[in-house]
Amino acid sequence: MLTVTDHNRDHSGFRYVYPVVSRRAGGVSVGINLNPNNACNWACVYCQVPDLTRGGPPPIDLDQLEEELAALLTDIVTGDLMAREVPAEARRLMDVAFSGNGEPTSAAEFPEAVARATAVMRRLQLPGDVKLRLITNGSLLHREAVRDGIRRIGACDGEVWFKVDRATGEGIAAINKVPLDPDRMRGNLEACAGLAPTWIQTCWFAFDGAAPSVAEEAAYIAFVGAVRQKIRGVHLYGLARPSLQPEAPRLSRIPADRMADFAALIAALGVAVSINP
Repeated sequence: MLTVTDHNRDHSGFRYVYPVVSRRAGGVSVGINLNPNNACNWACVYCQVPDLTRGGPPPIDLDQLEEELAALLTDIVTGDLMAREVPAEARRLMDVAFSGNGEPTSAAEFPEAVARATAVMRRLQLPGDVKLRLITNGSLLHREAVRDGIRRIGACDGEVWFKVDRATGEGIAAINKVPLDPDRMRGNLEACAGLAPTWIQTCWFAFDGAAPSVAEEAAYIAFVGAVRQKIRGVHLYGLARPSLQPEAPRLSRIPADRMADFAALIAALGVAVSINP
């Protein structure tokens, strides 16, 4: 059975698509993996991808992706996959999500993959509340092709979940392992939000036993406050699945009450908050 703690990309036997039970989506999510070579331009310390490497994806076979997506969605909607593999309380299709084993927008085929996914969802006449989503680190918004793909997501009433784990240069370098100016991240986020409805998604956890510092919390609250008129809200979540990165032994969950306190600070800005500690 599928569980929130097992997001095995090989579960379905397909190359590009896979089903998961997503606690943040609230049911079954069909993932589209445009990075089957486990390569990403970031190397987040909490990442659950095995043998993660730096880089981009191989060429994507769009015909195969479309066939796999149609087959999996058909099994979910009219077949017995839900009864066979999904716990009773999670048997509802919530979204089709570009996620996978690396940054989806790094694929040259990303805009066309969005078009193919949209076509399959329409062909199968999925309910209107089944969203097309992009889960992204937002680092490639300077590329016109990436903006085109996100624009297409917005045009079909889809949405983007944009990664903001920390809001200081030091915090980003420690958690996401990239040198990134928070102001540039903010610019990318605002550009994204202008193309499609956008949520911030934040993984909040302890490192070497210490929760993010007061200064890190303050920087994050200031960041969200500055963009609160442009975003739909914040998905705040803790560790659910084990990291497969070298830093894994140094990571731990923050107590639920501490997470709730932090969520309350975000909500005080007038921002919608979804919390999964």
